[in-house]
Amino acid sequence: MEVYLNLAMVIVSITLIVVIILQSRGAGLGGLGGGDFGGGGYQTRRGIERLLFNVTIGLSFAFFILAIANVILVG
Repeated sequence: MEVYLNLAMVIVSITLIVVIILQSRGAGLGGLGGGDFGGGGYQTRRGIERLLFNVTIGLSFAFFILAIANVILVG
């Protein structure tokens, strides 16, 4: 059981990292240092941005549940 739980946690964490990197790809390096002069701070998510946002929320929830299960079952 411990092996499957750790394997699931590794898979979810790698997938979460990839999804977060895909979200920040559109910002470019200028947005990293605060050099984004694109206008207002609020932007509506549409299409693939919304999908990536929702997938990120789901994966972070799954990672949290797996981490709690790992502490309870293994620790």
